[in-house]
Amino acid sequence: MKKQICLAGLLALFNLNSFSQVHKATPANKPAGLTQYVDPYIGTGFHGHVFVGASVPFGAVQLGPTNISEGWDWCSGYHISDSTIVGFQHTHLSGTGIGDLGDISFIPTTGPVKVTKGSIKDLQSGYTSLFSHNDEVVKPGYYKVKLKRYDIGVELTASTRVGMHKYTFPASKDAHIVIDLQEGIGWDRPMETYIKQVDKNTISGYRFSKGWAVDQRIYFTAVFSKPIKTFSVYDSTAIKSGTELKSRKVKGVISFSTTKGEVVYAKVGISPVSAENAMLNIKTEIPGWDFNKVVADADKSWNTQLQKITIKTDSLSQLKKFYTAFYHTMIAPSIFNDVNGEYWGTDKKVHKNTGFNNVTTFSLWDTYRANNPLSTIIHPEHVNDMINSMLAIYQQQGSLPVWHLMANETNCMVGYSAVPVVADALLKGYKGFDANLAFEAMKTTAMQDARGIKYVKKLGYIPADSTAESVSMGLEYAVDDWCIAQVAKKLGKQADYEYFSKRGQYYKNYYDTKAGFMRGRLSETAWRTPYSPFVSIHEHGDFTEGNGWQYTFLVPQDVEGLITMLGGQDKFNTKLDSLFIAKGDMGKFASNDISGLIGQYAHGNEPSHPMSYFYAYSGQPWKTAEKVRFILNDFYTDKTDGIIGNEDVGQMSAWYVLSALGFYSVNPANGLYVFGSPVINEATLKLQGNKTFHIVIKNNSPQNKYINAMQLNGKTYNKTYFAHKDITNGGELVITMGDKPGTVWGVGDANKAVSVLK
Repeated sequence: MKKQICLAGLLALFNLNSFSQVHKATPANKPAGLTQYVDPYIGTGFHGHVFVGASVPFGAVQLGPTNISEGWDWCSGYHISDSTIVGFQHTHLSGTGIGDLGDISFIPTTGPVKVTKGSIKDLQSGYTSLFSHNDEVVKPGYYKVKLKRYDIGVELTASTRVGMHKYTFPASKDAHIVIDLQEGIGWDRPMETYIKQVDKNTISGYRFSKGWAVDQRIYFTAVFSKPIKTFSVYDSTAIKSGTELKSRKVKGVISFSTTKGEVVYAKVGISPVSAENAMLNIKTEIPGWDFNKVVADADKSWNTQLQKITIKTDSLSQLKKFYTAFYHTMIAPSIFNDVNGEYWGTDKKVHKNTGFNNVTTFSLWDTYRANNPLSTIIHPEHVNDMINSMLAIYQQQGSLPVWHLMANETNCMVGYSAVPVVADALLKGYKGFDANLAFEAMKTTAMQDARGIKYVKKLGYIPADSTAESVSMGLEYAVDDWCIAQVAKKLGKQADYEYFSKRGQYYKNYYDTKAGFMRGRLSETAWRTPYSPFVSIHEHGDFTEGNGWQYTFLVPQDVEGLITMLGGQDKFNTKLDSLFIAKGDMGKFASNDISGLIGQYAHGNEPSHPMSYFYAYSGQPWKTAEKVRFILNDFYTDKTDGIIGNEDVGQMSAWYVLSALGFYSVNPANGLYVFGSPVINEATLKLQGNKTFHIVIKNNSPQNKYINAMQLNGKTYNKTYFAHKDITNGGELVITMGDKPGTVWGVGDANKAVSVLK
């Protein structure tokens, strides 16, 4: 029997492990609880696009380094392959496929003043510095690096709305801090920027920019521990008189002399409303100058959240993967209001929320599948914040958010994917928002004419020649409409229930029985030609970041109906088997998002995420165990390239967290979880009301991947699914594993997973 590694027992081991190099020499210089198992480098390679830097759970500030390089793999501003730093910026995205933000860039320098970043070919023409990853310390709430060019040590930490910098300078008569309001990440470009010196220690300003968020506005106030000797302002590269400037590409340069080892601190508050609110955020969250205390507070905040799920496992690597994934689920949605409750609305007005924290960065097409359901288990307070924020957006823009970023509707991705999130919370009994307003918002969103919905209402499908990605769009709408129907039923709205139930079945209108696949439909009798289920044409074809193979199975709301549509259980199983082995050319226009392939199953892209669990609906749960265990072990590692595709604002990580525990939210809003193949040995989930849900996995090993038996609260349990309330009521789940499929557990029609619990 293997000796089990528990959380406390690994403290000494970590001092001998290479992982300790990532977490060396923290200011507190003490073991940091569960945060020591988080490796923020995981996902910084390949196409993971994760954020690296200092933040707190769901914090407005993501303070971290940005590389000079640009391109798809720098959507977060940082990639492990790079060794340049252009600045330390206060907002970052994590895991997205589009780059934006990177607001309010600071970089300490010495020598002649440079106010542009230079270029990759000529770093010396600007202020960009080289760095070594050996000089980095990266952990939740804290970042450290040395800027080689200037021999300046940089340390960063953060509270919810304030970033704190610590710069250790060499001796210099020409030391500077450059504040570059031109710089941003990815699509982001400045439209109007402003800076001024407020007093001998304070700078304030704002940055309005256009990018993925077409009208982003951020205000800041920066307070420095060292009095400002001189403050110069630049319009692009031209120095201007005075200490205040408004233009498109404003830069400010603080200058002073430093002695060797002299430390200069900066506290930078950000606000979506005003510089005055940014200062209020500083005074409220970090009133003093104790940098180590802010680091310790950030670490405590992360540990408080991570301790909501404690696990035991045989593997140190497993601990790192699990807690890093859990960490990545809590970068966003991020706080988007000031300490006084004020925030900038989609309607371009200042609002003051009452009773909730307004949040932003809603990557809903991704997160409705697992990250939001995970939150309903362990983050009840955050769920109410998210739903109330979405309802506020509805009241301001007339529809629920699609992909909302910093008070801007980007309309990125297909579907109205806020609907499953709102529906899931309402159907699970959340009471912290107005249920009638929630239903109104869902129905109104689904009854608009934009984004192909007028065709859904009129024809029951979206013609392929009317809009790109019509099949994916229509299939996502069917998922969303099914969710609306369930809410209507709960609220006693029978006519709405019948109408949206019908629309939830419209997925069948994209299925060509002759071809055996979903495909673009032109009319009642005509399909788009030519057609190959393998081919994917990014942004201009019939599918969103996928192909006919993948989207034929995108029916998580009605897997039983999908089984019938594909010819019954045996034919369905054959088709599902084929999904995982089929080989074919996706074509030269396929999206880079299609990664993590097992046959045509693409784990690097979200629509595939529930499909390995579909065997539980078709009488072969052992195949779910095989597929899930393979994905857990092969597509998630503790290396920098340890995420098989874009991390997607917590969704890739949430799939891992839930699946590692042994279950997954196939249907995003039916309150049921389908069992797979747990890789941990024991887990305790801390729940609302001081309840706990204890999971014990017996006889688990790499070979023992199959569930052989199960007990729920001491009673034999043979179903391949269980309910949300089984978790949130508290209790114990005991699972016994084996190296062969069980002969009782999961066997028979009565134990198959279901879409609706009767």
